Amino acid sequence: MGRLDGKVIVLSAAAQGIGRAAAIAFAKEGAQVTATDINREKLNELDGIPGIKTKVVDVTKKDQVEALAEEHDRVDVLFNVAGFVHHGSILDCEEADWDFTMSVNVRSMYLMSKAFLPKMLAKRSGNIINMASVASSIKGVVNRCVYSTSKAAVIGLTKSIAADFIEQGIRCNCVCPGTVDTPSLRGRIQAQPDPDKAYTDFMARQKTGRMCTAEEVAYLCVYLASDESAYVTGTEQIIDGGWRL
Repeated sequence: MGRLDGKVIVLSAAAQGIGRAAAIAFAKEGAQVTATDINREKLNELDGIPGIKTKVVDVTKKDQVEALAEEHDRVDVLFNVAGFVHHGSILDCEEADWDFTMSVNVRSMYLMSKAFLPKMLAKRSGNIINMASVASSIKGVVNRCVYSTSKAAVIGLTKSIAADFIEQGIRCNCVCPGTVDTPSLRGRIQAQPDPDKAYTDFMARQKTGRMCTAEEVAYLCVYLASDESAYVTGTEQIIDGGWRL
């Protein structure tokens, strides 16, 4: 028996990193997973894995999100993963950077949650997991101004949904990682003027001596998606190797 047998799960940003690891972990535990992303080429790598079906969806587009929701008669777990990391202080953040970050990191979760919540409420059962970060209201981080602001908003959104719908059988939690070794992080490091120094700087703040893996975050997400966490709602689940300490 899998820990997620019989559950229907929809998630975004499943083509790589934490989303990909979570989609695979959910399916291994018996869930029927709809894995979405805007990157068809990378998303294709999930095709053929038992329990996973893929679909290209831009979760910042209301019409695409609503069409995705209409395709599902029921959803037990919604995992909002899509995100973008902007580098810089407030002085480095142009209005376009602010708007794009908020659209991907916050508005997408608003659209997805609003589209799928009615289906959950109809069955008086549902579970939303949002991807936040330790870089948020939890910890101030250098050169992560708009990113941290958006992730603080995700924590607020999570708590609001949890409070508003707790009596209707809905749970909502967020996951707050520290530094996770993902293709996105590696790409940002390589984009720096001195990639070796950027990597050294990232490693210097890892109190455990290593970065978190996407699979480790996925294990936490399996717990939150399962009935093992039935009494857990409105929380920030921190997985940062003690970075915040």
